[in-house]
Amino acid sequence: MSKGSVVLAYSGGLDTSCILLWLKEQGYEVIAYLANIGQDEDFDAARKKAEKLGAEKVFIEDLRSEFVQEFIWPALQANAVYEDRYLLGTSIARPCIARRQVQIARREGAQYVSHGATGKGNDQIRFELTCYALYPQVQIIAPWRIPEFYSRFRGRTDLMEYAEVHGLCLPACVLYCCYCITENLLKISFNSYESGILENPKNHAPPDLYQMTKNPEDSPNEPDVLEIHFAKGVPVKVRHVKEGTCKETPLEIFCYLNEIGGKHGVGRIDIVENRFIGMKSRGTTLNLHLWFWYSPECEFVRHCIDKSQESVEGCVQLSVFKGQVYILGRESPKSLYNEELAFININYSNPRLTRAPAAPRRPLVSLVSIKGLRTIMSNDMEIREKIIVNVGVFNDKKTGTK
Repeated sequence: MSKGSVVLAYSGGLDTSCILLWLKEQGYEVIAYLANIGQDEDFDAARKKAEKLGAEKVFIEDLRSEFVQEFIWPALQANAVYEDRYLLGTSIARPCIARRQVQIARREGAQYVSHGATGKGNDQIRFELTCYALYPQVQIIAPWRIPEFYSRFRGRTDLMEYAEVHGLCLPACVLYCCYCITENLLKISFNSYESGILENPKNHAPPDLYQMTKNPEDSPNEPDVLEIHFAKGVPVKVRHVKEGTCKETPLEIFCYLNEIGGKHGVGRIDIVENRFIGMKSRGTTLNLHLWFWYSPECEFVRHCIDKSQESVEGCVQLSVFKGQVYILGRESPKSLYNEELAFININYSNPRLTRAPAAPRRPLVSLVSIKGLRTIMSNDMEIREKIIVNVGVFNDKKTGTK
């Protein structure tokens, strides 16, 4: 007798293929769901594999456009960079994937959802908080936290043996890969898998890991100069200055920037990151650990960020060359920069400054306001000193010290 339907977040790789088989063994009807968020994947082959493994239904969902517009762009507006380096490609992808997983579960009447995230990483948190936020009644099956599963499959070798017994044919790149690979439009990352070479932080990452970018040493000897136009804090148009190529939809813009950046080796990092559960993990990445994407607090923050970005408008010209991005210039119709106030001495022989202003501008800062600011600051410092002295006296009296 069936235990019910479960929607499995399926990648087509070793782990989720074995989990699909295992769930069927446990008596569940499995609906396989594969999200297209920009990874290099043979989706037709993945569908056939899932059907061969016994999936009742297979859904392959193209989420690329909504991933860019509803997840990547808000992260860009917030300047959300984890530990000053990591662009959160996986962090923001999981809420996008899990949202559609929940939608399919509701539509199909499934009581369960499942994923292949381990019990040691961050993805389990991202998936499950999203599912509970959007479908509170759902039950989650996390095999890597179930003793019957992790006692049976103690590592990659056990999974491969299980796959072989069940006639599951896996490509050589899966069988002999010692990395956990996560890929989407924003990044591709490699984490060590069972004492692979990345497990030791002193080991150099193999060159073939950087699949989205050329080695900067082998990149072109001429830069690509781009103009990126912004409105409300997000790119709305990209133009190649020399070639004249223009991209204007979010997905086209993002893919084009990936193409140019990859050609010049831009976006490589190698980090030892801190995980939510307290562990550290080494990984290489091509590119706000937002576990609480659907929480009221995060929704509030996003509204605030949207408001803060209303006047972020203009154009930036930049050069992409040998692993680096160089800002060449910028302009904005809403800029607070005032060329007449920026310099003490204005040389009117400069052709750029000989034009007469259309109308007199009110100075942004006057001598009176400067004097007032200095008075306020000095008063503030005096008040702070008195507070410190008084607190010290109070503590002395309280403790009986002199």
